[in-house]
Order: sequence, then structure tokens, then C-alpha cells
Amino acid sequence: MQKELESLWQKCVAFHGHGCGGLAVGFRAVLYAWELFGCDSPSEDEKIVCVAETDACGVDAIQALLSCTVGKGNLIFNLQGKNAFSFYRRPDGKSFRLVLRPTPEKTKEERLAWLMDGDFHEMFDVKDAPEPIPEEARIFKTVTCSVCGERFAESFAHLQNGEIVCSACYRPYTRGL
Repeated sequence: MQKELESLWQKCVAFHGHGCGGLAVGFRAVLYAWELFGCDSPSEDEKIVCVAETDACGVDAIQALLSCTVGKGNLIFNLQGKNAFSFYRRPDGKSFRLVLRPTPEKTKEERLAWLMDGDFHEMFDVKDAPEPIPEEARIFKTVTCSVCGERFAESFAHLQNGEIVCSACYRPYTRGL
């Protein structure tokens, strides 16, 4: 088992570029998620969704081991600055949120060792996932901004003076409020 865990960790390190405490948080979150889902390997394409409340190192472990990616639409960022991850399994609707508990005061090296060797049940609170399963990724029509001429997904279009404009060119009417 230890050899298998080391192999999984090395896969994360190779993806991320180095081993660090942040990567270890994501690694341990994946191990816990696998336990809660009753599996131990990446899911079929887009079957598991992760909503990450951080864009820190731990997300790379989730990408490397759970096959969640932004491009496939099964890695979504809801940036709150928290080491918290909501996981959803599309086929059966099972979901939960893992929130990292405060970690003991330790040196950087001691913290990494604690994260790698400690019991992940004691590292995370398991809570209900806060929202329903995010919808699957959609493909949108491409439109052209009447101001800059760049093409973009229709779902980001704004109407301004009767013309389609992108978010960068759109000037909201707020009267300074």
C-alpha cells in the first residue's frame, strides 16, 4: 500500500513540478474523496466534478489523480481563499465538501511530513456540498465583439448600444455607484 501511495504522490509531484505542503493538501483530499466515493482511481471522463475554493497547489493533485480539468468542465473554481473542495459524482449524485482543519504549528518540513503521514480523517471536516451538481460543460456559439473585433463565446456577450460586445469592451452603466 505504501508503495502505491508513493507512486500516486510522485504522479502529483511530476504534474505540479515539486512536492510541497499545498500539493499534499490536495493529495490527501483526493485520498479521502476516493474513500468517500468508494473508489481508488480516476473517474470516467467528467463523472467526478470538483469545485475548488482555492487556486493553490492542492488543485494540481486533484487534476493529476481525479482527471478533473477546467477544459472538460469538471474542475470549477469558486475562489474563496479556503482549502475546501466540493466533490460531486454525476452518475449517482453523491457529493460532499472537504474543508481543511487548522494545521498544527510546525516548520515547513514538519508540516509536510504531518500532511503526508497523518490521518486524513483528522485533517478535513466533511460537510454537505453547498450547491447542486454543476451542469456539464456546454459548447457555445462564437460571436465577434463590435468594438475590438475579437471572437468569444456567446455566453459572455453583452449588448451595448444595440451591438454585441465582449466583457472587456463592455462599459456598464452604473452612474459611479
